[in-house]
Amino acid sequence: MIPTIRTTSARLLVGGALILSACSSRTAEDPARVVPANVGAAELRADIAWLSADARLGRATGTPGLDSAAAFVARRHAALGAKTVPGLSGYMQPFTANAILARGVPPSALPTQNVVAMIAGTDAALASQYVVIGAHLDHLGRSSASALDPEAGNAIRNGADDNASGTVAVLELARRLALKPTKRSIILVHFSGEELGLLGSQYFVEHSPVPLANVQAMVNFDMVGRLKNDRLIVYGVGTAAELPALMDSVSAGSGLALNKVPDGIGPSDHASFYTKDMPVLHFFTDIHDDYHRATDDVERINADGLLRVVNVAEKAVRALADRPAKLVVQRAAVTAANTGSRQSSGVYLGSVPDMGSADVVGMKLSGVRAGSPADKGGLKAGDVIVEFGGKPVKDIYEYTDALNAFKPDDTVKVVVVRDGQRLTLTVTLGRRGG
Repeated sequence: MIPTIRTTSARLLVGGALILSACSSRTAEDPARVVPANVGAAELRADIAWLSADARLGRATGTPGLDSAAAFVARRHAALGAKTVPGLSGYMQPFTANAILARGVPPSALPTQNVVAMIAGTDAALASQYVVIGAHLDHLGRSSASALDPEAGNAIRNGADDNASGTVAVLELARRLALKPTKRSIILVHFSGEELGLLGSQYFVEHSPVPLANVQAMVNFDMVGRLKNDRLIVYGVGTAAELPALMDSVSAGSGLALNKVPDGIGPSDHASFYTKDMPVLHFFTDIHDDYHRATDDVERINADGLLRVVNVAEKAVRALADRPAKLVVQRAAVTAANTGSRQSSGVYLGSVPDMGSADVVGMKLSGVRAGSPADKGGLKAGDVIVEFGGKPVKDIYEYTDALNAFKPDDTVKVVVVRDGQRLTLTVTLGRRGG
């Protein structure tokens, strides 16, 4: 799951030949080719262990470790019988992640890929509609720049919970849905570049192989491997009128205490879909002390808890995919208190930066939170902030510096470029967490 501002180090991708050769043969040492008849907590843990092993070197975007993980996921989908999506070359959706790796450093171009598969729907009238199930596959690699343990230097940050757990949840859902397909088709996506700023999911929604208007909902899994005290957090329940009742229904009898958060914008890939006016759900078992540290290893995963999360999620996905009518999308009004435990306290605007626009002079917005100071002040998705409180803004770092120079309740002038025109807006800042 992405931090507030991300920096990381990465090497260039080896190339498509690695993926193709890794998909070409079945060996006894290839766990991706083996689909157990009965999958329980032990099998989920084994897949997390493979993805988060030191051999993957932390799965940083643009590295052979992430390529290896992507090939693993593609082979598993092939073994499950999931189909490739028309318009894509195999299971891979290649793209270049234009990433800001450090302050003052020009954006780096990192060749990488999303992994995409499909399970066709069974209903003739609904099969051309979709439920997207996604999780990010990348993590921090050896970078200490955006880690919370910089004192560990270039130690491997394996990301067992963040986000091998979400990746494995999607694979298990794919297995179950392939055995018993739903009326609508299911699109399975494993995103790259999430830790660099939702780059893979932003690329997917901008280059979707299926019409976005035909997407019923997007269901995201990020950090679902550390269930504690039977408490499951689900974001996005306010993004469609029907979702609160749906989540109450599918979680009944699960023994899980559901914390339903209305907001559809947050530091994970579901936000890319919500800013394109799609209902979203984001499953999350909460932050922990190993987040973005070298200690996020498989030994600390609660595999039994992950299985319980998948059980509830399967019911939710089937309810979304089988219901006759489409959901009624709505904007989820939130307060700064609902922005998540990863954000620090302080001044609050409610803007959502477009991290995929690293080459833009200024800070481009992919959205604003409903009811936030940015929303009330008239800022919109697509705006590029070029001046904040009288200070020029050339990138997200200068924006952050300018924002932090103010206090909650201050009124500031914000200059944006919208459709080629400079506009000056007035915003009254809020308080984060209050």
